[in-house]
Amino acid sequence: MSWFLRNWPDVLYSLWEHVAISLTALVIAFALSLVIGIVAARREKLYGTVMTVSGFLYTIPTLAFLAFLIPVVGLGRTNAIITMVAFSLMILIRSVATGIREVPADIIDAARGMGMNKAQIMRRIELPLALPLIVAGLRVSAVTVISVTVVAAYVNAGGLGTLIFNGIASDHPAKIWTGALTVCLLSVVVDLGLALLERRLKHRRAA
Repeated sequence: MSWFLRNWPDVLYSLWEHVAISLTALVIAFALSLVIGIVAARREKLYGTVMTVSGFLYTIPTLAFLAFLIPVVGLGRTNAIITMVAFSLMILIRSVATGIREVPADIIDAARGMGMNKAQIMRRIELPLALPLIVAGLRVSAVTVISVTVVAAYVNAGGLGTLIFNGIASDHPAKIWTGALTVCLLSVVVDLGLALLERRLKHRRAA
């Protein structure tokens, strides 16, 4: 505790770096997944191809992915963000495509009967009804990215992983505990926040 009190500005800066990397990666991944998922939801072959490619990216070990990118983008946050985006795509694309596919056909037919075109149906009917499942996928991705971003410290991306690995290298338990507990707390807060949003969306959909 005394170490934390003396060095809390450094801890806050590491937390800010961690949040910046995670949030940037999630925003990029969500935008890509929303477009790809909407298109793939109506095209079975494209969906299969997209899920195969994104699934392959998801299975690559984190350290290996970071290492593969070093000759291309070097060290730093860009490397970490690209890696985290790749790890998020499979979960997010699947949640978007599945959510759209599960919209009842009779609701779509009713919307067509009211004169809505495809774009209006997607914007007013399908996406709002698919939103709870999309948020569920975002919840899983967010917790995964926050956890895996710890490893990004190996490529000088910063974040809370820096505290953990510096603590291990210098045999400094206070640094290790501070970094690890802060990551855990961040993951729990984000998970609970998105879980609450998911429940509210489900209640609204049921109503």
